[in-house]
Amino acid sequence: MIELRSADVPAAERFGWWCDLTARQLIPTEISSDHTADFHASVSLLPLGAALVASPRCDGMRSTRTARLVRRSDPELWMLTLVCTGTMWLEQGRDHAPLAAGDMVLHDTSRPFDCQILHRVGRARVITLYLPQTAVPLPERLLRARTARPFSSRRGPAALLGRFLEQLMKQGPALGPADRARLETVAIDLSAVFLATVADAGRTVPAQTRRRALARQIKVFVQRHLDRPELSPASIAAAHHISVRYLHHIFQQEEQTIGGYIRAQRLERCRADLADGRHAGHSVTEIAARWGFADAAAFNRAFRSAYGMPPGEYRRHAATGST
Repeated sequence: MIELRSADVPAAERFGWWCDLTARQLIPTEISSDHTADFHASVSLLPLGAALVASPRCDGMRSTRTARLVRRSDPELWMLTLVCTGTMWLEQGRDHAPLAAGDMVLHDTSRPFDCQILHRVGRARVITLYLPQTAVPLPERLLRARTARPFSSRRGPAALLGRFLEQLMKQGPALGPADRARLETVAIDLSAVFLATVADAGRTVPAQTRRRALARQIKVFVQRHLDRPELSPASIAAAHHISVRYLHHIFQQEEQTIGGYIRAQRLERCRADLADGRHAGHSVTEIAARWGFADAAAFNRAFRSAYGMPPGEYRRHAATGST
């Protein structure tokens, strides 16, 4: 991940630096602001193959992509923006969208747009996913009919995509090149399913893309409910309105079983707690039960099989720094 800050530049040069940076690293636009004398901004950039995730935090500004700039060069990108803090206003074509924190919006680089980012306290922050138009398996005419319209990221595919983008920026520094390459596919799949939903074009998304996105959604669900002993293939299938048989089929395509995925995730949570001194007052059995292992003997066997030693021994090694 690349981190860039205006604080590293003399105050008088910060606004010009920001204009040059966004034109080179993102897309060329004409930027104006009431804070040009001392413009405060930073941006985190996470390349994902041909895609890019950018999270700027900045003083209030206006960014306009004119017809002249479009004619000069067009990277042909879709832009999916999640507003994290502050407010945003976007106009493209005949549509315009007032956006608050938690909203998402779609726009593209191939047509002029006008965007304002505002803040009241602190600095505004957004996360934008830049996707090649050729990577999104949906008709351009359908998507352009949905640009500059606000969508809530609090439920459905938008919520899944929004959390994915937030976690990408949070975990970005720890991601290697191979991780980023794999996550590009996830980003494209989740975006395609979200966009198909808002464009009412679900049948135009390839079946493989829908399956991968559903697998990702199920994994997020599992991770959020690992502490529930009743978590099972039947309860997972019911929560996603699919059959247990189809759930097993999805994970066969992932080259694992749903039961194996649940067990591996629970074991990893237990391993992390055993290595964390803040849980020293909790017994191994208590930690196992916290993450859904009701049978202590079965947990011990599974832990030894996964990590090569019993959980109590692992905790002792972790305490001495020898794991």
